[in-house]
Amino acid sequence: MNVRQATRLTGIAALAPALFGGLALAAEPTRTSAEVAEAMQRLRVDEAATPIRQNPRWRQPRKILLLAFGSSGWNERLDDLRAAASGPNVVAASSHAQAVTEAADADVIVGFNPDICDQRILGAAKELRWVQSLNAGVDLCMRAPAIRAPNLLVTNMRGVDSPVIAEHAIAMMLALAHGLDVFAVDTAQEIWSRDHAATVPLQMMTGKTLLVSGLGSIGTEIAQRAHGLGMKVIATRQGDGPSHPFVETIAQPDQLLTLARRADVVISAVPLTKETTGLYDAKFFAAMKPTAFFLNIARGPSVVTADLMAALNEKRIAGAGLDVADPEPLPPGHPLWKSPRLLTTPHISGRSDLPADDRWLLLAENLRRYAAGERMLQVVDVDRGY
Repeated sequence: MNVRQATRLTGIAALAPALFGGLALAAEPTRTSAEVAEAMQRLRVDEAATPIRQNPRWRQPRKILLLAFGSSGWNERLDDLRAAASGPNVVAASSHAQAVTEAADADVIVGFNPDICDQRILGAAKELRWVQSLNAGVDLCMRAPAIRAPNLLVTNMRGVDSPVIAEHAIAMMLALAHGLDVFAVDTAQEIWSRDHAATVPLQMMTGKTLLVSGLGSIGTEIAQRAHGLGMKVIATRQGDGPSHPFVETIAQPDQLLTLARRADVVISAVPLTKETTGLYDAKFFAAMKPTAFFLNIARGPSVVTADLMAALNEKRIAGAGLDVADPEPLPPGHPLWKSPRLLTTPHISGRSDLPADDRWLLLAENLRRYAAGERMLQVVDVDRGY
């Protein structure tokens, strides 16, 4: 065990009394509160307005089920989490079948997508009180009837991956603006031609207008970076929220088409809900400038794929960057592959070389808060779906 592992083990193990220690449940967290506070501020983490102990279904956790399969990140932390629980209260399921069995008497389930949203697991959990997603998106969970149970708490990790997703969006925008999608193909074909390059329209983003559709955690990170490039940023957002010095205009979603007419780049960062499914359709693309780019780093079904293809093929928009698609995965032979000025990545915008310490730090903090009955972090509004 190296020094870093020992430090992490000590920090997480110190949470055991707060998690499962009877009268110690209300104790102050021994994981450095400054570390938690710094992460919360940096990632713009929200606290619930009221403590979870006011929820009529809340009780001190009796069994926490970790869906420790199908996703990376668990192996080096399972021992730490077991040490924190110091007993049979935490069960790590190593298979889907085990998870279904163990879920029967679990009152807390923790996991990554898509496992955390599996209807068989959630449906088997008759004592379920809290679902903690280790991802930001929970749209798959909204399809499970169990998730609609009265007073069921659902939390996610919105904010944790927002910075790297924002970087990915900006990278795709700049790649399209500077023709790198075209020049990458030339590189693969060993073509070095200034004459061909002269046919590729190139753009400078400084002074241009970016529309962020969905000014949530990811959208805010995108807006901040675009402003740093000298862009004007306008945005839509459902309901109220904080203002930012780097966003010039914040409007409600019903103003999307009006703002799209002003934009040189549109980046979608909306969650997938009934309202956002098919949001970007022929009418939307008709409102965009023919020199504008469209990017989607959120959810594929928010775009009507046929309408996007038509806009690209008829050169009614300048290009598109997609980290998500509908259908997904985009199959070989799909006509979208043939559309011009299209840059795709296979839903990997949340990946990076940085350690995932923030995710596990906030998980431990939320476990501590739940056991102590405190205000929870990143609570999902199940009615809204995010």
